[in-house]
Amino acid sequence: MRSLWPSAAALAITAGLLTACTGTPGGGNQSSSPAPGSPSTSPSATASASGTASSTSPAPDTETTVPAPPPGAPTALPTGPGQGNAELAITVLPGEGAAAVNYTLVCESGKPAAESNHPAADAACAALKKNAALLNNSAPGKDQACTEQYGGPQKATVTGIVDGTAVDSSFARTNGCEISAWEAAKDVLGAAGGAV
Repeated sequence: MRSLWPSAAALAITAGLLTACTGTPGGGNQSSSPAPGSPSTSPSATASASGTASSTSPAPDTETTVPAPPPGAPTALPTGPGQGNAELAITVLPGEGAAAVNYTLVCESGKPAAESNHPAADAACAALKKNAALLNNSAPGKDQACTEQYGGPQKATVTGIVDGTAVDSSFARTNGCEISAWEAAKDVLGAAGGAV
């Protein structure tokens, strides 16, 4: 008698589900076509003969396939005093074959934040607050005359944000114009930024 109990319980549950799903008292097998003028039920909402609801596929994703626009190109920072807020990644290559030196500089109102690992963060943040434009792209224009002098093999890149403006600047010491730009930004470029 015990071995029949699980089977009898399963039959009772199945009969109850069929009754609930078909809406027919006693679980009769009547057609479930809707009355004229009444809304029809979708096939996914009706139960299968086993008593389990049919699975429905989710609605298609409504996202578009249009790619996001690329980030805006860095613009020139205004000359003169700024807010002194910055989040910068600085990479300096001291010379050919030398390992790159990397710094993080985070400034808040001209003062270095705790996450900065810049060797002279106080001077760098003060320099940016005094004149954020010192990080404007240092490449000379085509019409700009530059002295043909060589200041050394050093190169540097500075990327990030200063006073809400994107920065992506490169520095070198291969002619007079680039040497001047390097000297203007030397506090930000750090200890490895000087001539070797």
